[in-house]
Amino acid sequence: MSEPSQVAYQVMWTRLISVVEEQAQALVRTAFSPSVREAGDLSAGVYDDAGQMLAQAVTGTPGHVNAMADAVGHFIRRIGRQNMFPGDVYLTNDPWEGTGHKHDITVVTPVFRNETLIGFFACTAHVTDIGGRGFGADANDVHEEGLYLPVMKFAERGAVDRTLLAIIRGNVREPDQLVGDIHALAACNEIGMRRLLEMMAEFALTDLSGISDFILTNSRSATLERINALAPGKAEGHMRIDGYATPIDLHVHLSIERDRILCDWTGTSGVDPKGINVPMVYTKAYACYALKCAVAPDIPNNAASLAPFEVTAPEGTIVNAPFPAPVALRHVIGHMVPDTVYDALDKLLPGTVPAEGAGCLCNFQLSVRPAPGAKGARRAEVLTFNSGGSGARPALDGMSATAFPSGVMTMPVEATEQAGPVIIWRKELRPDSGGAGQHRGGLGQYMEVGARDGHAFDFSAMLDRLDHPARGRRGGTSGGATVIERSDGTAMRGKGRQAVPEGQRVRMAFPGGGGYGNPADRDRDRLIRDIALGYVTPDHAARRYGFDRDEAEAILARARLGEIL
Repeated sequence: MSEPSQVAYQVMWTRLISVVEEQAQALVRTAFSPSVREAGDLSAGVYDDAGQMLAQAVTGTPGHVNAMADAVGHFIRRIGRQNMFPGDVYLTNDPWEGTGHKHDITVVTPVFRNETLIGFFACTAHVTDIGGRGFGADANDVHEEGLYLPVMKFAERGAVDRTLLAIIRGNVREPDQLVGDIHALAACNEIGMRRLLEMMAEFALTDLSGISDFILTNSRSATLERINALAPGKAEGHMRIDGYATPIDLHVHLSIERDRILCDWTGTSGVDPKGINVPMVYTKAYACYALKCAVAPDIPNNAASLAPFEVTAPEGTIVNAPFPAPVALRHVIGHMVPDTVYDALDKLLPGTVPAEGAGCLCNFQLSVRPAPGAKGARRAEVLTFNSGGSGARPALDGMSATAFPSGVMTMPVEATEQAGPVIIWRKELRPDSGGAGQHRGGLGQYMEVGARDGHAFDFSAMLDRLDHPARGRRGGTSGGATVIERSDGTAMRGKGRQAVPEGQRVRMAFPGGGGYGNPADRDRDRLIRDIALGYVTPDHAARRYGFDRDEAEAILARARLGEIL
């Protein structure tokens, strides 16, 4: 039979992207953890028989999918092709061979056609609990951070390993939820495999070699074309962030060269004693994502389109933490990687990248327990994802309460309260938290949370930017800093597990994004709209933008009466 045409291969490529998106949506619909169902903290992808990623789902996070791009190779090496059979399903939560911490379960399924191994499907999901200390930064090494699952078989020839399931159930706080998530991961791979085999039958393909070569060759060529259109150059970027007990300095050296962009993290702070360290696979994922967003955003993500972005870091730095460093909150540092890259890239490609944003997600977990003597109370682990503001862009305002770079969604109040005996008392945008500029930074949020009557709880904070707010760019000012305290006014730490007595709540103000450009250049009509909508208060408008305070008060009063907007 003749080789498929270029047009046919392009149709197949588009079909593969559709297949992996259906794979991801199947995971969203069947997952047990709210972080997957509600926030989309997952990834899904298809690979050729050599373990090269051919397509990724649009739904998901860069930290998962770009890290997972390397994971299938580890599965091939650990399991061995000779030990792979139809009906097999493999899994791991190895931070260094998966996606960076034990709370991510990666599941890989081999695809066979006519008894021949022709490729793989892989997916990842963040689970609420994996045992150990629980999700947080307090561990002293990775062994304290929960159950370790090496690359191994979850099912062989269709038979699930019941001993493995018993071990998992015996080591976690939410066994039904976790086992349900693993089955959901396996099921979504199964959906992807069915659709792939249907496509292969439709186009009379016996293997994926032809379509793999088409995808990877064209993706690499297109990416190199974008890189080689840039002026060669070198620049350095730096960001200081809170860390756990002491500040962390991220340093990056960026070099645009022929056929590649180099991103080196020499000079970055060393491994931290607590669980905010980042395995190299996660640093690579977010550094590549930042560069690809700026240089080649419209080229589909796959092994070849990622390859020209080369990322290095000395072992022992916080962005290349070796085993057995604690890594549970690797996202707190990892989510700051793109803005650090952009600090350097702005010097090489002015007018291209945004100001700094909140960076890391504003996550927290409540470990709820019955208060002494309470009746009808229960235990629960409630994890919720939230976002600060993103940085203003060269031609647009930043996005409020929007996660960049992770891309996950803020979890609805209703879903959080359904997950356990908690109440979200307040959740609203935070006025004045967006940095001033010609383009304003995105707003953060106010949030207040507590347990229901008869319960006390431990609060695991996963916040940053208390002491180092998002910086503006090109004359823009910094966004608002994070604030966290108990309802009695007692200050709380931005990271770590902290006891909250019965009846007390936790109040948080999440950070805003930095502004872009001189505030004096902001369009007057846009500033009036900000005042009318309550994004900018009259005091802030006067102080940061030089706007007449009395006029701002009048605008706000008219808006409240419905006379404008």
